[in-house]
Amino acid sequence: MNISFDNTENAFAYKSDKELKGARFLFKTMEYPWFVQVGTRLTPFIMKTGLPVHGMIRKTIFRQFVGGETLEETAAVGETLGKYGVQVILDYGVEGKQGEESFDHATDEFIRVINYAATQKNIPFISIKVTGLARFGLLQTLNEAPRLRSGIHDHEAEIAEWDRVRERMYTICEVAAEKNIGVLIDAEESWIQDPVDRLTMEMMEMFNKEKVIVYNTIQLYRHDRLHFLQLSHRIAQEQDFMLGIKLVRGAYMEKERERAYEKGYESPIQPDKTSTDRDYDTAVKFCIDHIDHISVIVASHNEQSNLYAAQLLDEKNITHNHHHVHFSQLYGMSDNITFNLAKEGFNVSKYLPFGPIRDVIPYLMRRAQENSSVSGQTGRELALIRKELTRRKS
Repeated sequence: MNISFDNTENAFAYKSDKELKGARFLFKTMEYPWFVQVGTRLTPFIMKTGLPVHGMIRKTIFRQFVGGETLEETAAVGETLGKYGVQVILDYGVEGKQGEESFDHATDEFIRVINYAATQKNIPFISIKVTGLARFGLLQTLNEAPRLRSGIHDHEAEIAEWDRVRERMYTICEVAAEKNIGVLIDAEESWIQDPVDRLTMEMMEMFNKEKVIVYNTIQLYRHDRLHFLQLSHRIAQEQDFMLGIKLVRGAYMEKERERAYEKGYESPIQPDKTSTDRDYDTAVKFCIDHIDHISVIVASHNEQSNLYAAQLLDEKNITHNHHHVHFSQLYGMSDNITFNLAKEGFNVSKYLPFGPIRDVIPYLMRRAQENSSVSGQTGRELALIRKELTRRKS
């Protein structure tokens, strides 16, 4: 194995000089937290006013982080990535819709994405959110209810509502199993995560008998999730199904801590980054140690964790393209990890959202905030881009 995450020639081979300069400009603006704070607050409002900013957003942050407004537009991005051995995780990036009609529509959209993915060479997975199929308040009610196997509680209307959610998820997973497309179920806030976990385990038990179709997402910035991974493995062994796991660090840290403080309960978040990194790498090792029964997606922008996972495979003489180990990064970020892993023959993908600009604004605002707030993230991206532009110029 000869991986260097500093190799910018591999990292940006798929980008033209013009595209690379556009990325440099975008990340340069993200170096100023005040600018990002103002921009992320004003952009959703400006979009609602109808002011002509659509084109500017499309040419900048949308182009960097999103595959297109339609499934068909993602095809060009997918084809480009495929030339460099990089696969795609498709994500229908529309958020915040509510109501039974919207949930049914989202189900139909997820199925449409699965059917499309099945026609493409390099789209092995799609990503879905249970909050796209279920009312947030329902999930919170179920999370707080006694954890009984059948009767979550005795309110008939909500039991019927939950049954509809289960039917939507079953329909999606059934089509995915027929088309051999993996379904990655996103993690949510801790106060609605329990019913998401239970639903995901239920789907795994049904669809992960012979191969892994359904994956749960585990956020290792929560101090209880390493134990939950080990418990999930034990349940899978007892119930005789394969465990599908996507490992992430997490996405709701500030929100989780604020809520815990306001409501007076212990924060579910790790005390420091070192603890998160330790649990993440321990989870990676646990999954690879049980590679016959666990299919894992190492979904991380942390260079050390990706390198650790790659080294573990080599130490155990496991082939780089083993079908139970996959790496993934967000489209528009950490190309130095993605493309250098692909160059060494590992299974690696870009998480590729798509959807109308107006609807993916929440996703884009999170990307801007993440790059601005995560220590060193923007600086690292900028340094790599500048290094590659200098190399090309010379």
